[in-house]
Amino acid sequence: MKKHIADFVIAEKKTIGSSYFTLLLKSPEALPEILPGQFVEVQVPDNKEVFLRRPISIHDVDYAANTMTLLVQVVGKGTRTLSQLAEGRTLNLVYPLGNGFSIDGQKPLLVGGGAGIAPLLYTAKKYSEKGIRPAILLGGRTAELIPVKEEFRPYGEVFFATEDGSLGEKGLVTQHTAFGKSYDSILTCGPTPMMKAVARHALKNGIRCQVSLENTMACGVGACLCCVTKTDHGHRCVCKDGPVFNVENMKEWAN
Repeated sequence: MKKHIADFVIAEKKTIGSSYFTLLLKSPEALPEILPGQFVEVQVPDNKEVFLRRPISIHDVDYAANTMTLLVQVVGKGTRTLSQLAEGRTLNLVYPLGNGFSIDGQKPLLVGGGAGIAPLLYTAKKYSEKGIRPAILLGGRTAELIPVKEEFRPYGEVFFATEDGSLGEKGLVTQHTAFGKSYDSILTCGPTPMMKAVARHALKNGIRCQVSLENTMACGVGACLCCVTKTDHGHRCVCKDGPVFNVENMKEWAN
């Protein structure tokens, strides 16, 4: 898939809780095809201490409006600088990067945790376009750490799990009653321990499962090798060969 380098205008910025925000970015030109699960590399302006672009999952796409939404968690200097930019500012992006989720199966389950929720909204929308309403299970330590909630409801049945019981069922996502139902496909993004638990369940029950890894990335095109992960087919760059992998190719996750 062809990669693009382009300037986007921040059409809208929304702060969500204490650690998340969204950027609605408008392109001056028609957007190319973007797959759910792909990401962008954002050039961070106004901060001389931040040299490298920041990889951020694509949260949503509106082709009619030529807009793309990013859901971002403030975790360091780069994302903090992005959170302070005003509407109307320009951001330079390299996009769309990586391999996305395969939208298959008739009874899918989408599982997201924390910032890993970001790519699942556009994924749910793509299922909806095929006439399929997935089950969507979102988790976090507290309700505040599940950054978006109502946005998912038009596209599927939504469930929540929080470790403190402040939203939905108390416990981990893998302990939620919805997780134990029958599915023919599971797609997940979030903390590695969560995804490994989801993967083990899928492998044990013969369910096709795709995981979106969140390794540290720098270049986004497989040149710097800082995001390499081990698979059954050798070491692969998460930015170029992923970030989405089929767990059938990552059997060590079953251990």
